[in-house]
Amino acid sequence: MAMTMVKPVGSATLVEQDGRLLLNMGPQHPATHGVLRLVLELDGEVVLSCDPVIGYVHTGIEKTYEHKTYHQGVTMTDRMDYLAPMSNNLAFALGIERLLGIDPPPRAQVGRVILAELTRLNSHLVWLATQALDLGAMSVFFYALAEREMILDIFEMVSGQRLMTSYIRPGGLYYDLPEEFPAKVREILTAFPPRIDTYEDLLTSNELWRERTVGIGKISADDAVALGLTGPCLRGSGVNWDIRKAEPYSGYETYDFNVPLGTNGDVYDRYLCRMREMRESLRIIGQAVDRLPGGDFTVHDHKVSFPSRAELATSMEALIHHFKLATEGYRVPAGEIYLPIESPRGEIGFYFVADGSGKPYRAHVRTPSFYNLSAIGRLARGGLVADLVALIGSLDPVLGDVDR
Repeated sequence: MAMTMVKPVGSATLVEQDGRLLLNMGPQHPATHGVLRLVLELDGEVVLSCDPVIGYVHTGIEKTYEHKTYHQGVTMTDRMDYLAPMSNNLAFALGIERLLGIDPPPRAQVGRVILAELTRLNSHLVWLATQALDLGAMSVFFYALAEREMILDIFEMVSGQRLMTSYIRPGGLYYDLPEEFPAKVREILTAFPPRIDTYEDLLTSNELWRERTVGIGKISADDAVALGLTGPCLRGSGVNWDIRKAEPYSGYETYDFNVPLGTNGDVYDRYLCRMREMRESLRIIGQAVDRLPGGDFTVHDHKVSFPSRAELATSMEALIHHFKLATEGYRVPAGEIYLPIESPRGEIGFYFVADGSGKPYRAHVRTPSFYNLSAIGRLARGGLVADLVALIGSLDPVLGDVDR
């Protein structure tokens, strides 16, 4: 069969066959938001098929969980979805706590909600910045990343790290929330609403933005459910499913907030959902910071949580507990658990099989990016190749969340 191969500038390879064009987009194309490869079959500018090829950043994290103690496993949760470290920490911690039969104290519960919603804001700001830059709205890129710095400053204040925080742990929080924490959070509550107004003034009614997003990458509610989409990718199609409402955890049932929904299931609706979710996150944070209690920040069980530095200076028993936790971890009763939460990208859940030792017998993570990205073939089919950039961004994939 006659075939002509052309190698243009960039990473793409073109193969012309029977009037069709096979285009290899990636795995280093800047619009793929990570090391993702798309194998496209084109008829002119129309996409006939789009097959995602993953595995370029495979880390083996799931298998590594089985060779690390539960205490050590926390640090790996940050490195899957590096834009939502606190959400990953929280999902991991909740599953282990369910197996242990423990509940964190109220201060830790409320602190977790604040940090999880700050994480949602952090992630959505990066999505907004990159999605806008991909479509030519460079000003929004600079604005959104500037606002994100305020959130990263809070992460650094509470954990000592801006990205890989490992701060939410089984039993509660690693350190107590500092005294200045509520005031810093209130600064965000004051600063962010007008900033979000600015983003929407620049984009929501912008004719060019609407031309690039309205009607692009449409998916029906039934297809979105069948393909396993979650988060804004699912709610953009009008499906009212948010785990914070449907299967509440960490006290979310006590907070007043709405679940934004789309109607058309296109790139524009997924944009609107995320913008409205940022406003709802601010509502939740405002309620949480007003009720943030004093007291313990972790359970008072030194078989699970490290003793304080003050205790180490005066108690030999505390020193022994510290040594045992650092070297052997804690033992988790035999059983199995799957506990999902609502991350910025959708449902993330940890499945653990415990055998009574200090390490999980089996660990698996249901990550939202994997399922959302798997639908790209259905979303891209029949559209234009030029619209793939907007489509990929609207799915908001993190490839560390896909390749585990």
